[in-house]
Amino acid sequence: MTVDRVPGGVTAADGYRVGIGTAGIRDSGGPDLVLLVSDQPASAAATFTTNRMRAAPVLVAEEHLATSEGHARGFVVNAGCANAGTGAAGIDDARSVVEAAAKVVDCAPHEVVPFSTGLIGSRLPVAGMRATLPALRLERSTDADERAARAIMTTDTRPKEHAVRFTLDDGRRITVGGMAKGSGMIHPQMATMLAFLTTDAPLGPGPLLAMLRETVDRTFNQVTVDGDTSTNDAVLLLANGAAGGPSLNAVGEGRLREAIGEVCRALAIQVAADGEGARHLIEVTVTGAATDRDARQVARTVASSSLVKTAVHGADPNWGRIAAAAGRSGVDLDADRMRICIGDVAVYDGGPLPFDESHAERILRDPRVPLTIDLVAGEGSGVAWGCDLSAEYVAINSEYTT
Repeated sequence: MTVDRVPGGVTAADGYRVGIGTAGIRDSGGPDLVLLVSDQPASAAATFTTNRMRAAPVLVAEEHLATSEGHARGFVVNAGCANAGTGAAGIDDARSVVEAAAKVVDCAPHEVVPFSTGLIGSRLPVAGMRATLPALRLERSTDADERAARAIMTTDTRPKEHAVRFTLDDGRRITVGGMAKGSGMIHPQMATMLAFLTTDAPLGPGPLLAMLRETVDRTFNQVTVDGDTSTNDAVLLLANGAAGGPSLNAVGEGRLREAIGEVCRALAIQVAADGEGARHLIEVTVTGAATDRDARQVARTVASSSLVKTAVHGADPNWGRIAAAAGRSGVDLDADRMRICIGDVAVYDGGPLPFDESHAERILRDPRVPLTIDLVAGEGSGVAWGCDLSAEYVAINSEYTT
């Protein structure tokens, strides 16, 4: 299938508009509130954090998607306050913001899905948010997409968005776009930091949810920055059918799945590369596993290893840290058959290999560091993305509330 990269993010697909406002949530000022609207009711699918301390917007979002039976007209998201650890008052705050957003959209409150990101333990400035929402100018443009992606940033250093387009056999053009935020407290479990995907494909909520879950498991769930799973992690996918025509057949669903996968993969890599204090993106590819799930587990364990992260940061070709992380992954592997490479440098093949350390060090100094592991046990494969661990990470997080 031919998938073309197109400009923009959440409004690249037909039938979506976005508004960006400043509600005084951030201490530093600047845009901090985003409302995305589908011009027509959309199928909606989402995955959420498995952290047992779940933020108020997560609970309200799940409630709304259940009430609407997997449909939505849009979402509202704020940065600067996670609205987590706020109890019943936080639930009331999330509902109050949703009610104001629903008036702007002209829909029922349960058709708007709320999200928040920022500091845990503080209340939303509801009055400011409710006053800001009616004044938002809803628009569709690449500039608006970029401003929306910036407005949801917290410790991120750059906005994250991606969009692609493909053509069905019947001539319909289908677009998938998205944006994400996240650079710390990143170690998702069946969800991610915050990611929002939109498509103009016609597809019902059931198939859409199955598609999203499968894709999230292969992409966002394979990202790790610091081993901490957030209270607010969520991925939302909307499909409003604005491309026209009947619901996708099996072939069309397969093509949409590929396109969604490409957008999610691109966003996942952007999140990993923008890890707090990061200088290097670490991409761990595992082949030869008994199953794809085993491969993903080994890759994720290696990518999340603090010792691997610090070795990459210091350009130290210490393959023993890679091997040790793979060995503790919980996957049944044979260390006497396993092979490890740092870039194109083979360092281990059932035992240590002589290698050019200076060449390996140069690879570890590159912005993108590829590590590959062949388990020589089957056809399973998987990839995970992480980043190096730096002193800047400690500084950022030791001063986060001050």
